[in-house]
Amino acid sequence: MLCKTILENGGQLYPLTLDFAKTNGTGIFNPSVYYDEQEDRLYLNIRHCQVTLYHTEASYFESFWGPLHYCHPENDMTLTTTNYFGELDTKTFGYKFISKVDTSKLDVKPIWSFVGLEDCRIVKWNDKIYISGVRRDTTTNGEGRIELSELEIKGSEVKEIARNRLQPPNHSYCEKNWMPIADKEWHYVKWCNPTEVVSVDLETNKAKTEFTGKQFWYPRDFRGGSQVIRLNDDYRFCCVHTVNLFSSEQGRKNAIYRHCFIVWDNDWNLVKHTSEFSFLDAKIEFCAGMTKYKDDFLLTFGFQDNSSYLVKIPQDLMEKICLG
Repeated sequence: MLCKTILENGGQLYPLTLDFAKTNGTGIFNPSVYYDEQEDRLYLNIRHCQVTLYHTEASYFESFWGPLHYCHPENDMTLTTTNYFGELDTKTFGYKFISKVDTSKLDVKPIWSFVGLEDCRIVKWNDKIYISGVRRDTTTNGEGRIELSELEIKGSEVKEIARNRLQPPNHSYCEKNWMPIADKEWHYVKWCNPTEVVSVDLETNKAKTEFTGKQFWYPRDFRGGSQVIRLNDDYRFCCVHTVNLFSSEQGRKNAIYRHCFIVWDNDWNLVKHTSEFSFLDAKIEFCAGMTKYKDDFLLTFGFQDNSSYLVKIPQDLMEKICLG
């Protein structure tokens, strides 16, 4: 467990919560964090979904529907996401404010069952704050595309004021988990094995491949996770996830998510990927946020699609984990 290692070496773990009045007790998960050094502000986005994931860690305790399924409201079977955006106090990591992102200016009627902008990463490009995630509700077949949403923050009010739906270099059914490169405006790491770096043009909403690395053997795909940030002057890195899909003892769908860090040099040559790890030893966890704050790194992750956490890692420990 990564969190155990962190706590034993000077790091800290903080729960991230939302009022019951906002969630009715349903899932908050896959948070993202970003430190704006210029403004000295620490931003957070939390995904709320109007469902609760049921997942048993021991698959022989299955429910009627199996070891892995969503519990929906009786009158709404969609998977609807709402994003809450706020600012954290940099000493206590409590909220200065947390508000539902007002998307009413740009919303249209959804025409598929996954609704809203999912698994957002926060980034600041061109002095503007964005959240970047996947939206699948604009077509009748659930085609997924990365959308980049510009936010306007006034006091505790957060409004989406622009929305760009980005088309990949080559057509595909579902694009998700592109990782914004924090120090390289309008660029993402789209894929990790092989490494694919793309640039995006907000005038045309098209992405262009700028770099493709060499593929290497690994038993599972490295799928996107956090933003891509600086480990130090010589390296960029990110936290990605893998998924092991398998059948339970009763033949039902189950999954195990694990994570690892990927490190590149300044020319996008792969330097290292770490061994796989969990955060808190659950089978379903997901990291969508990582940022540098003074002498520490901050990571945010979701636990079983039902709760959210922030972990603080000293820089020397992070470099040891990633390069040692």
